[in-house]
Amino acid sequence: MSIETSTIEEGSAAPDFALPRDGGGTVSLAEHAGKPVVVYFYPKDDTSGCTKEAIGFTERADDFAAAGAVVIGISKDSVASHDKFKAKHGLGIVLASDAEGDVCERYGVWVEKSMYGRKYMGIDRSTFLIKDGVVQKVWRKVKVPGHVDAVLEAVRDTA
Repeated sequence: MSIETSTIEEGSAAPDFALPRDGGGTVSLAEHAGKPVVVYFYPKDDTSGCTKEAIGFTERADDFAAAGAVVIGISKDSVASHDKFKAKHGLGIVLASDAEGDVCERYGVWVEKSMYGRKYMGIDRSTFLIKDGVVQKVWRKVKVPGHVDAVLEAVRDTA
């Protein structure tokens, strides 16, 4: 378990990945070359903040698509958990499973957290806007309200 923060910042090469996704199959960064890709990391399916964030991205999915962008949500939850989460909330975005945490580590979002004085490892809610394998914009320690609109604005500026 690494607790060091990543050196991934704007202008960095984005680590490629191929992960199992909701509904079966895999999703990779490379398959979306030439398009803006929004990769957002979230702690857990069906928790309040994560649900609000996923619903927010779903509500603006047509706007992201109109800007030529793909949205991929990644957590350590299983594909089965993602499928239940999508069905329960009618989500219209890709959810990928990083059960081993390798992609979380490479993006520097697997960090030491603290709640009520207890330290533990978890995913730092973070979003990366990537185009042509290069990180265009990074949001760390994301607060959900207003975040989706900020990401969409950045996508439109990048497209």
